[in-house]
Amino acid sequence: MNMPRQQRIITAEDIMDLGTFETIRAEKRQENLVRKRFRRLSVGPHVTVHFENWDTMWWQIHEMLRIEKGGEEQLKDELAAYNPMIPNGSDLTCTLMFEIDDPKIRARVLGQIGGVEDHIFLSIDGEKIAGVPEGDVERSTPEGKASSVHFLHFPFTDAQISAWKSGEGQAMFHIDHPNYGHIALINDEVRRELAGDFA
Repeated sequence: MNMPRQQRIITAEDIMDLGTFETIRAEKRQENLVRKRFRRLSVGPHVTVHFENWDTMWWQIHEMLRIEKGGEEQLKDELAAYNPMIPNGSDLTCTLMFEIDDPKIRARVLGQIGGVEDHIFLSIDGEKIAGVPEGDVERSTPEGKASSVHFLHFPFTDAQISAWKSGEGQAMFHIDHPNYGHIALINDEVRRELAGDFA
């Protein structure tokens, strides 16, 4: 099977039929769990960040097709939805989730953090790289309620990529919304893994 990771796009030719996928799903699921260990970050008490790449999106598309069994029409929609989240060689991408089990607490927290998608950035050795929301749908309502899931791009300059790859200075993930202000250190293992997302 052709897996053009270097082309940074998933095509219909990269997608297995469901029968074939079932035969390797357990193995691929384990690979994905290991990969996520080095691509996941907790930011404050409620946020989990998953940095995406070709492999995580390939897995997600297969899982969606497996669950919904929508065939070729669904595949077109999944490719359109997930391909934009594959890093382009000069950015990092992530899915950011507010994970709150208690529905009352979840409603209260999300109701206070409208516009949070405009308060998310990375920093490398103190230099800020602002998150850019994926432009599929508006993630905050006019009433000030935020979605629990956000898709973000972090566009880097060449100098910022070099700084990231150097391993020097601190890499951090920031959320500076007035009602949810938290910072997480990106450890060396995660930083090395994410360096592979750059061209």
